[in-house]
Amino acid sequence: MAKKEDKVEVLTWRRETVGAVMSIVGTRLPQRDLVSLLLVSSWLHRTLVSYPSLWQVLDFHEMTNAGNRLLTALSQPRYKHVRQINLEFGQDIEDKHFEILKNEFSSSLQHLEMLNLNGCQKIFDKGLEAITYISPSLKVFSIYWNVRITDIGIQHLVKNCKHVVDLNLSGCKNITDHSMQLIADCYQDLESLNITRCIRLSDSGLDHVLTSCSSLQNLNLYALSRFTDRVYTKISLLPHLRVLDLCGAQNLSDEGLACIAKCKKLVSLNLTWCVRITDVGVLAVARNCTSLELVSLFGIVGVTDKSLEALSRSCAGTLETLDINGCVNIKRRSHEELLQLFPQVKCFKVHS
Repeated sequence: MAKKEDKVEVLTWRRETVGAVMSIVGTRLPQRDLVSLLLVSSWLHRTLVSYPSLWQVLDFHEMTNAGNRLLTALSQPRYKHVRQINLEFGQDIEDKHFEILKNEFSSSLQHLEMLNLNGCQKIFDKGLEAITYISPSLKVFSIYWNVRITDIGIQHLVKNCKHVVDLNLSGCKNITDHSMQLIADCYQDLESLNITRCIRLSDSGLDHVLTSCSSLQNLNLYALSRFTDRVYTKISLLPHLRVLDLCGAQNLSDEGLACIAKCKKLVSLNLTWCVRITDVGVLAVARNCTSLELVSLFGIVGVTDKSLEALSRSCAGTLETLDINGCVNIKRRSHEELLQLFPQVKCFKVHS
């Protein structure tokens, strides 16, 4: 009788205590280690599989044969509630893999919220149509450095995924202003947009986004030299904007920057190589943006010590990163002198 009670106690301990511990520890284990634990014993296999929260992430970034790995994983019932898939720079991922998913495992991605396709160069509009069709709950989508995707792909995205709030199209050089119109019409609750090096975009395209997407908090316009003050002034329409990257904005003037300075919640402002900016524009920023944590004035010869003094008066207590490399008309440039103005600064270089 005692042996039977001991056995029941052990089984109860296994089921409750060990199971609870594994559910906590398992969420912190790398995917490969978690899968390896399935092979330890049939009991542990059953225990782990019984916790859906352990199987909500698939990470195949930088892996070979990523497409087939994805298909194999999603064929397993334990991944039927997957919420995040990372295929960043995964090799051998093509349209055909997404078409198979659409045809055979469509129910597995109904809860998918985050999809990272950064660097997946073999994905075309057709593949994007397939994967978005079966991912209606998608909120975060990133497809950095894809030169195959066109406006047609973006049309599929906005049609199939209605809840996107974070969108990274950096390096998608074949999208045009039409994509911006689609985004503006369908994603008015968008919070983050990265269109770095989308070189076919013009003022008209960005204007659509700025006038429709007032919830934007993060806007990356890195290396987009075609935009002008006509649209830069419209950035002032974003009351919640916190992070703004304008690196290489060669046409941005002090007038345009003064309008941008109306975004009083800014904490990060990258003005690297904004060559038309002078003290006038930076002083406008200093007057209005008093919570800045990062400022880059890299390469701007039109700013002087006046700009630093003004920034010091407004955000000396918050600024942690300041890059003034190449600002030859700023004379107080040593780390010691800068720390007198900005005692919280820990980093003096944004660009290497």
